[in-house]
Amino acid sequence: MDRLRVLTFNIAHGRGLTPIQGLTLARKLRANLRKIAHLIEQIAPDIVALQEVDENSRWAGNFDHLEYLRLHTGYRYSVFGINNRREGLLNLSYGNAILSRHPILESENIIFGESRVGEKGFLYTELDVGGRRLPVMNLHLHYRSRQHRFRQVERVMDYITHKQHHRRGLWHMPPIVCGDLNNSHTSPDATAELMRYFSLHGRYSLHPQEGGTFPSPLPQRTLDFIFLPPACADARSEVVRSYLSDHRPVLADFVLKG
Repeated sequence: MDRLRVLTFNIAHGRGLTPIQGLTLARKLRANLRKIAHLIEQIAPDIVALQEVDENSRWAGNFDHLEYLRLHTGYRYSVFGINNRREGLLNLSYGNAILSRHPILESENIIFGESRVGEKGFLYTELDVGGRRLPVMNLHLHYRSRQHRFRQVERVMDYITHKQHHRRGLWHMPPIVCGDLNNSHTSPDATAELMRYFSLHGRYSLHPQEGGTFPSPLPQRTLDFIFLPPACADARSEVVRSYLSDHRPVLADFVLKG
């Protein structure tokens, strides 16, 4: 069977290495997004999980970044998970998103809280990969509060447990989970707790196995991860060197066992 490739990337609203969104002209944002699209084309993943993607935000040029990336990468399927909405003069709409070469059979977005700015959440999808339903979850956790991250991870674990209990006829494997967890796996925090939970479902593997993802261009910490379930065999991963966001992308590829 051919290897599948999954990429997770926090694109920081398309602002590049500029520290604050809203200070970048729409022309520059489009140029940054075209560079991100070119990187994605070079890497050629089957599934792309994106965080901090804007649908229609004044601070990010008032255009749909996901559709712009889809058009410039040629992916046929995409879905948005909007976690923040605000109307008015300072309108914004952004969250997580997925690009896929495979049909998206269903999707559901879960928002952790009620803030209109800075809110996090996760986007759950099921993809048709060669006639098999492949569950993929894209999440973004709280950037500052360890307590918030633990509560958010509990929501994720409860969701997965509920899905497995009620969808046994359709569920062929526990999900691939990826995203920006805003903490490393070396201390008691959300990443370690999530990995402990996944160990109950078999020999999950955590990627990347080495290399920092934040802050680019000289990353000192690993905040971005891909959790692969046991059905993802012979897995390999790497942190992709790039200067297109304050995060670096993580790529994992594997063989999906039958």
